[in-house]
Amino acid sequence: MTETSTHDAGQTYRIGAVARLTGIPPDTLRVWERRYAVVTPIRSEAGTRLYRAEDVSRLTLIKRLVDNGDAISHVAALSLDQLQDRVQGLSTATPMREPRPCRVVVLGVTLPALLELELERAGDRQEEPRHGGVRFVGLFREESRFRAEAAGLGPDLVVIEAPTLHADQLRDVTDLIAAAGATRAIVVYSFAPRAVVERLKAQQIMPQRAPVEADDLRRWCLAVHNAAPAPEQAMDLLSDLSISGPVPPRRYDNATLMQIAARSSTVRCECPRHLVALVTSLVAFENYSRECENRNPDDAALHAFLLAATARARATLESALARVIEAEGIEL
Repeated sequence: MTETSTHDAGQTYRIGAVARLTGIPPDTLRVWERRYAVVTPIRSEAGTRLYRAEDVSRLTLIKRLVDNGDAISHVAALSLDQLQDRVQGLSTATPMREPRPCRVVVLGVTLPALLELELERAGDRQEEPRHGGVRFVGLFREESRFRAEAAGLGPDLVVIEAPTLHADQLRDVTDLIAAAGATRAIVVYSFAPRAVVERLKAQQIMPQRAPVEADDLRRWCLAVHNAAPAPEQAMDLLSDLSISGPVPPRRYDNATLMQIAARSSTVRCECPRHLVALVTSLVAFENYSRECENRNPDDAALHAFLLAATARARATLESALARVIEAEGIEL
């Protein structure tokens, strides 16, 4: 089976392709749909979830906001425009602000008791604990209470204690993580088959073997938290890029580009020729991405994103080339 499908609503993508592009595990995506209605995929005749390009753009923005600390329950109902505005606001926030502690919720029996005992010894039970950049905002022993309250605490990370862990329990684990509105998690286990541990890693969930000390838990939480992309990184440049929008049309066809390159040899500045080479290369990669989108359906969503990003870069360089042509007096 392929990861894409053609539907009356336009090209659609199956959940595997969407998970690879957005970074949202499939189980988390299913829970977000069921609990928060983040998107409403259409269904194939066989009942398979099919996501539109608009859904992929929306989920990408929601994932970014959740990674930055927004609770999924707070952003799930926002429109695409509202999500884009909120993501753009991440870039304009004060850059010198103090780093926000990692907010952690814990579900288990031994670990909550261990942390509560440590807080009692430290004498700060009346305050939210702050240790080395980690803030334990919720310690739960009951699963029902965890499901009801964890998401409202806005956790960055979930720690789940599972003394024994088998393959048929993985769905419950990912369901708990998604119910808390977090996309990062640590599972502390005592006994589990190697295949189950590897499946956790494949879903970007950190498995750790018990017993666990409080200092170990803080260190692991910080390691997972700091591994998340910061808002200041390069993804900000593409935060408003949508694979559902039209690709910018070409300003110059291949014949015109060759004409510009030939004419530029008569002027001292070689910038037109260099820009032509860059634009030509980007056009070739656009075509390659478009062909990959059609020939490799498993990665269609990713190549649609690459196509949109490359087209934007090409349009920018075409505008620069137009300015250089005018400045150099090159006649076409």
